[in-house]
Amino acid sequence: MEELWPHLYKELVDVRNKLENHYKDMQDMEFTIEHGKLWMLQCRNGKRTAQAAVRMAVEMVEEGLLNKEEAIMRVGADQLDQLLHPMLDPKAKKTVIATGLPASPGAAVGRAVFNAEDAEAWAAKGEKVILIRSETSPEDIGGMHASQGVITARGGMTSHAAVVARGMGTPCVSGSHEIHIDYATKTMTTDKGVVIKEGDWLSLDGAKGQILEGAVPTVKADTNSGNFGKLMKWVDEIRTIEVRANAETPKDAQQALDFGAQGIGLARTEHMFFDAERIPDMRAMILASDEKGRRAALARLLPYQKEDFKSLFKIMNGFPVVIRLLDPPLHEFLPHTDAEMQELANKMGMTLEQVKQRANALHEANPMLGHRGCRLPITYPEICEMQTRAIIEAAMECADAGIKVVPEIEVPLTGSKKELDIVKNIIDTTAEKVFSEKGKKIVYQVGSMIELPRAALKADELAQSAEFFGFGTNDLTQTTLGMSRDDTGAILDEYRARGVYVADPFASIDVEGVGMLVKMACHKARSSNPKIWLGVCGEHGGDPASIDFFQTCGMNYVSCSPFRVPVARLAAAQAAVRHKNDKAEDSNDFCCCKKSA
Repeated sequence: MEELWPHLYKELVDVRNKLENHYKDMQDMEFTIEHGKLWMLQCRNGKRTAQAAVRMAVEMVEEGLLNKEEAIMRVGADQLDQLLHPMLDPKAKKTVIATGLPASPGAAVGRAVFNAEDAEAWAAKGEKVILIRSETSPEDIGGMHASQGVITARGGMTSHAAVVARGMGTPCVSGSHEIHIDYATKTMTTDKGVVIKEGDWLSLDGAKGQILEGAVPTVKADTNSGNFGKLMKWVDEIRTIEVRANAETPKDAQQALDFGAQGIGLARTEHMFFDAERIPDMRAMILASDEKGRRAALARLLPYQKEDFKSLFKIMNGFPVVIRLLDPPLHEFLPHTDAEMQELANKMGMTLEQVKQRANALHEANPMLGHRGCRLPITYPEICEMQTRAIIEAAMECADAGIKVVPEIEVPLTGSKKELDIVKNIIDTTAEKVFSEKGKKIVYQVGSMIELPRAALKADELAQSAEFFGFGTNDLTQTTLGMSRDDTGAILDEYRARGVYVADPFASIDVEGVGMLVKMACHKARSSNPKIWLGVCGEHGGDPASIDFFQTCGMNYVSCSPFRVPVARLAAAQAAVRHKNDKAEDSNDFCCCKKSA
């Protein structure tokens, strides 16, 4: 065109420049030339990949077309996921055999296995595997670590499989109602009639929630580090909310730090007990018939716990580390099959029947609302004593080595000030014993998880005994809506289709219901304790729409899976831009105070 009609080409370039300067964005333009005249038909903002979006935003700032705030608003927070994970080759042939929920982004290719033990064994031989389960539980952690990806037939966006996989950066498709798993034959059959046997190759796309037949080629993520780094530097200058990570392993903690996390907002101590060296002592503690037996087993676990915490403190040198006390019901740590129970009985010098009786005694009709959280240290204070001693001694030893640390001990599932006070007294008494033994003291904090509606309603009272709150929005959503995050996937699909919920309330916070409890709790907490530090450690802490809401609540931090940290950083900056001119709402609307300096 430049050669044939140079004057028309110059006119087109001038129009393009005028449109781009006016809209301050790349333009997709349609034009025609008729009878020697240029006619512009239409224009619109051009579509772009994540890499292109970051590059364009940075270059437009450098050209003076945009300021930094405008630039960060041009990049979709969820687009960043494309820059952090491998993806299936767009050019490759793909056969989708089933779909589920896009629980954890990225592409994975491997051979099908159907239990955690096989996943670990196959991976040890150099095989790449995909772990397929009806649903996962804490005892599957080893197999999940060994797998390239995870597929489950049940569970939602905040199910165990989804939460743990996101934390690991492992692709996951959860809650696929189109697959049927037979553990006996080690097969997965789809509604389309495709049968996947153990050892067969398959692929998954965690961002799209797709399960694919065969080994589909993947391409590595391109972080475009120069422009990415510049954009994220601007993001950190603008945002007012800290971004921490949910992490309890050195690998996850380091990954979070590398992605720009400002500490750990949730270290789930229960995940630390499933290691092969530790689970026997954990089970011995549970099976013990008296306090003496429990204390003996806990004494053997103490060194492990202390090393766990020391590793986190060292990696997060100077950044806060929130450590949640043991939370899940104890039955989760016990084996389920007769063979496993017999093996445990042999190790414990017990009969199979005795082990079964203890397991039956721990059985609960609804364990997630049963003997867990703060109810464990109230009935078994020796568990809390061991964990507190491990935290305090680890912090002291790190301090002696020149590592800065202020441990934050979080009490889960509190619903009343009295519950928190009982557990806090155990923590403080144990800490004082350690201080007396060591002849020195360190600073530590005690806080509470807010994950029950009653805790939100009584937040002003709880805040009198807490130095921080971590809103556990996963459980708060369950207990407020009366819906199980693991069992209501199909219901939620129908509810969204009928407009009951616009989005999955376990993936993006239910602003009108759960959100109002959160906002009210923030207001009530600061009314009685203006210095209290408020954060969110549920999966909503990595969701851009939820982070935007938390900005209006005056949250001090959000905590999310390590691979969601860059997304949360960008989302927090965008929320700060959107709400920088917001005026304080009337206190009757349960608006929170803004973060104090």
